[in-house]
Amino acid sequence: MAYNKQDNTKKGSSKNNLNTGDKKLKPKFNVYWIYGLIAVIFIGLQLVNISPKPQQISMQEFERDMLKSGDVAKIIVVNKEKAEVYIKKDRLSDAKYKDLKDKSILRASGEAPHFFFTIGSMEYFEKWLSEAQKELKGEYIEVNYENRPNYFRDIFSWIFPILIIIVIWLFIFRRMSKGAGGAGGGNIFSVGKSKAQLFDKESNIKVDFKDVAGLEEAKIEVLEIVDFLKTPKKYTDLGGKIPKGVLLVGPPGTGKTLMAKAVAGEANVPFFSMSGSDFVEMFVGVGASRVRDLFKQAKEKAPCIIFIDEIDAIGRARGRNPNFGANDERENTLNQLLTEMDGFGNNVGVIIMAATNRADILDKALMRAGRFDRQIHLELPDINERKDIFNVHLKPIKLEKNLDIEFLAKQTPGFSGADIANVCNESALIAARKNKKKVERQDFLDAVDRIVGGLERKTKIITKDEKRTIAFHEAGHATVSWLLEHAHPLVKVTIIPRGRALGAAWYLPEERQITTRDQLLDEMCAALGGRVSEELMFGKISTGAMNDLEKITKQSYAMIAYFGMSDKVGHISFYDSSGQSDMSFTKPYSEKTAELIDTEVKDIVEKAYTRSFEILKKHKKELTQLAEILLEKEVIFSEDLERIFGKRPWKTQHEKEAEAKKELAKKRAKIQVDKKEDKVNKENPEEKE
Repeated sequence: MAYNKQDNTKKGSSKNNLNTGDKKLKPKFNVYWIYGLIAVIFIGLQLVNISPKPQQISMQEFERDMLKSGDVAKIIVVNKEKAEVYIKKDRLSDAKYKDLKDKSILRASGEAPHFFFTIGSMEYFEKWLSEAQKELKGEYIEVNYENRPNYFRDIFSWIFPILIIIVIWLFIFRRMSKGAGGAGGGNIFSVGKSKAQLFDKESNIKVDFKDVAGLEEAKIEVLEIVDFLKTPKKYTDLGGKIPKGVLLVGPPGTGKTLMAKAVAGEANVPFFSMSGSDFVEMFVGVGASRVRDLFKQAKEKAPCIIFIDEIDAIGRARGRNPNFGANDERENTLNQLLTEMDGFGNNVGVIIMAATNRADILDKALMRAGRFDRQIHLELPDINERKDIFNVHLKPIKLEKNLDIEFLAKQTPGFSGADIANVCNESALIAARKNKKKVERQDFLDAVDRIVGGLERKTKIITKDEKRTIAFHEAGHATVSWLLEHAHPLVKVTIIPRGRALGAAWYLPEERQITTRDQLLDEMCAALGGRVSEELMFGKISTGAMNDLEKITKQSYAMIAYFGMSDKVGHISFYDSSGQSDMSFTKPYSEKTAELIDTEVKDIVEKAYTRSFEILKKHKKELTQLAEILLEKEVIFSEDLERIFGKRPWKTQHEKEAEAKKELAKKRAKIQVDKKEDKVNKENPEEKE
């Protein structure tokens, strides 16, 4: 009994819950329901007819079976289109009207027609009927004419076009409001509303600072910004002011947007994310209106962070290229942004973060203190940071055992975080293409080659002479770079076409912050090694060295005009770091100086060419041997060069770092031994005496 009572209680409670739920879920009354119900009833009355429908026949059947038999009571012509036939009551019992027996009760009064046929022309019908009735013995059929209007069809004929116009109008304006208003809410008048995406505590953001490898110094500064918003009192009690803006500056792929996503994931404050291009619109004044709306929303949710990605879309310096006119709408948007960031309005608790890779073109008013108080520079990762980035992106990939991640970091100098992510993904695709169960070291090397040089084109048609020329060209690069101290050490050389290149050489450049004149000259000699090798071995040159010549020409002009590495021109630099040089139509030096620069550039290139020629002439035998191996194998590595030329007498940067680590380890071990000896001596002073 207790169980049944408890069960009844449960049922009663569930019923109550349903009742409360029904009250909550009860739909609101809408006047459009009445309009819809009236329309359904009206259509139903027109379509549903309780009287039986007459049976359609032909005029010949009517004349042969009904008219000549004298069965017809009357004929009614409706709208000059249709003739309805009524059968005499006493004739309905005939066998030929058997199909009408079930409906005879409804038609007993004669109110409903039994048959009908269509009329093509009234003149023809009347003439035909009069001739057909001549054969009857004095009995003429009554013919009546009626006009029956079809109200439903008439109303629908003039309402339907209006409905079509209304539907098209609503569709067009809804599309316009979505395109222009965005997050403003499906109304054309919301075109000036902000399109910012809001991330708050309820948002499921899966990116945090653990996913941002490297960039440790940048993370410290960004974490401090988050701390400003979490505990502002700690800083304001000492009289300090919270920074208003943080600008993330760095090359593409270094992790600026990823850093902002990590801030959104780590911060316990609302985070507004928006792109700089979202402010740009074809309508006048929309950009400034969206800036105002964005800051209005941010103030309501303060403390919060506003992130503007690619801010250079609206933050370009005003008045650039004045002779060609300026974009007034973009400048109005920038002016509004400047006013909101540091105007008379109070933005307490709102911090603006922005990202760009073109800080040199931003407006000076935007960059000043009080707006963007801090600039965080994100540079390309070094070898240690690349190792950390590899560790992050290799987590979801099935790797072979004991894969040397430090080796992968060494093979990717100059790669950004996005490039490393691409290498990891490409290596997995290559391994899957080869039906492997795990990703191996060679797959990563193939991925690096694919990204740097492009896809191998083994089917490209190359003649024997062209292949030999390519082999000696690449062997020339490899030889000169191996025999010069400051040239980058070689990794491998291939004559298999990749992308647009017919051959390629991979080097392992040293990660240095500054470059000396000797290092630049050695790199130029190595770049000219291919052209010199062609001339030395074949007595003629080809177009294959175009990329090398372009590289050394730009490098030599930079040495003279930017780095001041010429005795004749002097210690002068014509480089404009402000990015304002495109406002000028003249060079910042005279024609005489231009001639001097051209002469110095030509002299540098000629000296580098002569130096490369002397090196290759001296080692012509080894050059030929290396080219023959390259023709045979198509790919050679640094071990092949070491076997031909011997080991390089100069230590690479990595070898120097390894030796420095060993020396540091020895010093630390010695310090530990000395500490132990000192401890023993203190404990036993008598033994020391």
